[in-house]
Order: sequence, then structure tokens, then C-alpha cells
Amino acid sequence: MSTNETADMDHPHINALDVHALILKRRTDEIRTFCMDMHPAGVAEVLQQLSSTEIWEVLQTVDADLRAEIFSHLEEHSQVELMLQLDRKAAARLLTDMPPDDRADLFKRLPEDQRTGILPAMAQAEREDIRRLAAYEEGTVGAVMTSDYAVLEAGITVTEAIDKLRLAAPDRETIYYAYVVDAHRKLIGFVSLRELIVALPKRRVDDIMHTEAAFARVDEDQETAARRLQKYDLIALPIVDADDVLVGILTHDDAFDILVDEQQEDLEKLVAIGGKHESGVYMKTSPWRHFRNRVWWVVGLAAVGLISGQIVFHYEELIETYIILAVFLPLLADAGGNTGSQSATLVVRALALGEVRLRDVWRVISKEAIVSLMLGLVLGGVAFARIILFPGELPDGMGASRVAFAVSLALSLQVVSATLLGAMLPLLAYRIKLDPAVVASPALTTTVDVTGLLIYFGCASLILGI
Repeated sequence: MSTNETADMDHPHINALDVHALILKRRTDEIRTFCMDMHPAGVAEVLQQLSSTEIWEVLQTVDADLRAEIFSHLEEHSQVELMLQLDRKAAARLLTDMPPDDRADLFKRLPEDQRTGILPAMAQAEREDIRRLAAYEEGTVGAVMTSDYAVLEAGITVTEAIDKLRLAAPDRETIYYAYVVDAHRKLIGFVSLRELIVALPKRRVDDIMHTEAAFARVDEDQETAARRLQKYDLIALPIVDADDVLVGILTHDDAFDILVDEQQEDLEKLVAIGGKHESGVYMKTSPWRHFRNRVWWVVGLAAVGLISGQIVFHYEELIETYIILAVFLPLLADAGGNTGSQSATLVVRALALGEVRLRDVWRVISKEAIVSLMLGLVLGGVAFARIILFPGELPDGMGASRVAFAVSLALSLQVVSATLLGAMLPLLAYRIKLDPAVVASPALTTTVDVTGLLIYFGCASLILGI
């Protein structure tokens, strides 16, 4: 069991009310003990329920490094609120002690006037680091990378490398990987701390380093970079600029956050929720904003859905003659929506993971066509058997087998068309640079409903002669 886990168990019942009481009683030592004994994330979770003034009173009881670590675990809105109430010097010190990537993210969320006031109060190195990291476009890996990384020169010995890492460790986010650079800071390889420890002391770093290092370009999409880190099972991924100069690293914890956020975004787009997609903000989002994020898609899809009503109205005479056709309308809609959504979800996921490319379009379509034919035969067979066994009232001279054939054929064709649409629409969206998740569920379901009704009543009219 880790020290942090043990510490968390030592304070199983500490909550925001307890901390509030300690603040009122000015029990600084007990507050400091609480902060030091618990994991910073656990402390932040408790402090999250207090006011920004109380949070700052708690943070002032601990040293600068722990204060910055706890502060980094607070939710974004709490960080901004606290920064807004601090004077310029205190805000600059807090920013300085934060990890570079977290520092740059927070800086970008601050109002312009406070940003202008804080920068002059910071040291030149931190000031330039913030400006550089904050300048990268949102969504790129440059915007989420950290400049806290360890570098080594190729010509030094293992002993010299370990000594250098020992000195650098307190100021680096991770030293498990050390990146080897040349005189122009171009990335030429990397070496793990384990490899340095087990190597002979007098061996040179360039004798044991890996020259085939996975990396990402600074302007590359952050999800693509996170997937690459995941693919190669790395602790960190080096980030280089257009000249192959090492400018930062993407750490595994930041990559995890990126993938969680991207999955949250895809999930919301799958159910047609617009607006800004962030994880962990449901309770902080107002009902009005939830309404705005949903209303346009709902109204738009409802308007398209009116076409379905017009199709049913157009075939009113057919339905009155063959009441049994109305019985299978829900099955038609469900079968099309379910199979189409299944196909779309699989394709969207495959695109997100890089398993499918545009060159694979015909392979995807052929695969889904085979699956849809088998599904269509099964559902069509179920519908055919239902009508043969329980035909109900049919017009004089009309056999149950003829009606059963019309319904089962239409249902099978609906399954095939819905499945193929589910596969093709995300691929088409990807081709024209749209997000495939946007067309993968509600938009698809509405389209499938319309095409399904046309197929259903078209087959019925043709086969039944009406």
C-alpha cells in the first residue's frame, strides 16, 4: 500500500465542514497536517466545496510546492476564482510553482487584464515559457505538452548522466525517460532511467540510447499524439517542432485526460448535443446552457422527422386496407435505427482509433453489407413467420403469404440500407473534414426512418398491387 493510500485512510471522515470548522478556530497546525497527510487530489476534492477565500487560507498553511500541487488539482472554475482574488505577487508566485502545462492552461483562462498584470511579476524564464505554451493552437499537442523534461548529451558517460538527472529531478515532471539531443537541441534518441542504472558506469549514453524514438509534431492533433503514446505504451512522448528540435513532452497522465475528454465529446455528439464539450462539468452547467446545447439539433431533427409523417399520410389508403402493415411500423423503425447505429458506432470508433482509413472504404462497406444481409434475413424471417402464423384480418382474396413476403422483404431491405448508411455517413463526414460522431446517431436515425418508410410502403404497394 502506498504512502498516499495510507494517508487517505488516516482521515476517512474529513470533509469540507470539518475543514471549515478548523479555519474558524484558527487551528493552522491541524489544517497543515490534513493537507500533508492526504494526497493533493484528495485535499483538492475536499477544498472544492469551500469558498475561494477559505481555500486560500488552507493553501497558505503549506509550503509553496504542495500549495501549487493541491491548487493544480482544483477544478478550473475554482482556480480562476481564486486567482482573481489574489494580488499580483501572490498570483504570480502560485503560477510559477505550477507545472508548466497546467500553468499555461490556467493563464489562458484568466481575464486579459489579470494576465497583463501577472506576467511582469514573474521571472523571465517562466514568463517566456507561459507565452510559448499559450501560443499554441487549442487542440494541438503543443497546447497540452509540458516543458518539464530531462535532456542528456550523447557523448557523456552513464555516471555523468545519472549525476545530471539527480540534480535535475526536483524540477522535472518525470525523469524516467531522458531525451538525448545534439548541440542544436534536435532529438536524436532517448534512454530510460532503468537502462542507465543497469548499464556499466563508463559506457557512453549514445551507446545505449534508442535512436528510433516515437514522437509527435508540435502542431499535431492532441488526440493523435495521445493515441501514439498509448500505442507504444510510453510514459511520455517527445514533442518536436518543424526542425526536429525538442520543445516538450506529452506525459501519460495528460494523454489519459485527453482521451477521456475526446470520448466525452464523441459521446455527446453521438446524441446530438452541441456546444463546448468538457468532462466533469454537468453540475456546473446551467439549465439554460444545457437547453442551448440541445435545442437546435432537436428542432432540426424534428423538422426532418415531419417528412416521415407526410409519407405515412401519403400511404393512408394502403394502411387502411392492410391494417397489419401498421403493426410492423415500430419494428421497422427500431430495426433500422438499431442496426444503423451499431454500424455507425463501430465505424466511428474504428476511425477514432486509426483502425480504418479512407482507403478502406470498400472493405468496410463490403463487410457491413455481408453482416446486414444476414441480419436482414433473420429479421425478415421473424416477420414472415409472424404473419403466416397470426395473419389477422386480410382483404378478400389476399393470401397471408403475399403480405408476409412484402413485409419481410421491406424489413430486410431496411436493415441492409440502414446498416450501409450507418457505415457510409461517418466515412463521408471524415472525408469532407467533419466530425464523424455528429452524423452517427440522431441524424442517422432520422434519415433511416425516412428511407425506411419509403422502402416499406414502396415494397408493399408494388407487391400488393395498390
